[in-house]
Amino acid sequence: MKYTILLLVAAVVLCGFSACNTIAGAGNDVSAVGRDVSAGARSVERSIQNN
Repeated sequence: MKYTILLLVAAVVLCGFSACNTIAGAGNDVSAVGRDVSAGARSVERSIQNN
C-alpha cells in the first residue's frame, strides 16, 4: 500500500514538473512571436519613412 501511494505521489510530482516546462515553453513561444511582430512593425515603419 505504501509503495502504491509513493508511486502515485511521484507520478503527480513528475506531471507537475512537466507542466511547468510546458508553460515556460509556451511563454517563450509567445515572447518570440512578440519580438517577430515588433521587428516586422519596425521594418514597415522604416519602409514608410523612406518613401
